[in-house]
Amino acid sequence: MTFTMPRRSPAADDSGRSGRLQVYRDDGPLCGLLGRLAQGQLPPLPGVLVAAAVTFVLLIAGGGEQAGVALFAPVAALLLTGPASTHPHGGRLDWLVPPVIRAIEYGYLAVLGFAHDLSAPLIYLLIAVLAYHHYDTVYRTRQKLLPQQWVFTAGLGWEGRMLIVAAAGLAGILPFAYAALAVYLGVLFGTESIRTWTKTGRGTGVMVDLEKEEETGS
Repeated sequence: MTFTMPRRSPAADDSGRSGRLQVYRDDGPLCGLLGRLAQGQLPPLPGVLVAAAVTFVLLIAGGGEQAGVALFAPVAALLLTGPASTHPHGGRLDWLVPPVIRAIEYGYLAVLGFAHDLSAPLIYLLIAVLAYHHYDTVYRTRQKLLPQQWVFTAGLGWEGRMLIVAAAGLAGILPFAYAALAVYLGVLFGTESIRTWTKTGRGTGVMVDLEKEEETGS
């Protein structure tokens, strides 16, 4: 007996790709709000490229003692990138949007931390926690198991994390903010990831739709 895989239309492939790219963005509640206000009218790539350039310039101008200048970096990135969060990411180059957002977030955390003489292991720890979360998200989509929305909300989104560390820099509590975020996000993403992969029965060849399972349980 011969089995054939069902063919998917190009439109379906584009829709799935667009949805995955939007998940990879790791947007939080603020980006979601701006995206709903814009009603999906703004394409994602131009804004995120401008946001990366503005963040770079503001970090150069205020990465050291002028922390007030650096505070505008996450605000500018949010305003330039958030309104396009609900627009379909189906353009030929829209695959660039998530990695550019990652570069903005990781670069901001690294530059701000080193500029304020934070412990290097603390900076690397926070970035490593985020890198694990983003890797886990990508791997799940390849297994057709998307993380649920509450994970991104509880994780504050890339914009929420950047705003928190910027405000902490102004308040003079940047080491505490990095440590608190590393612990909180590490516990959140780690335990949720372990729970998910345990419930999917990985290693047994069984995949479980967690959203349907929870609806049935409730």
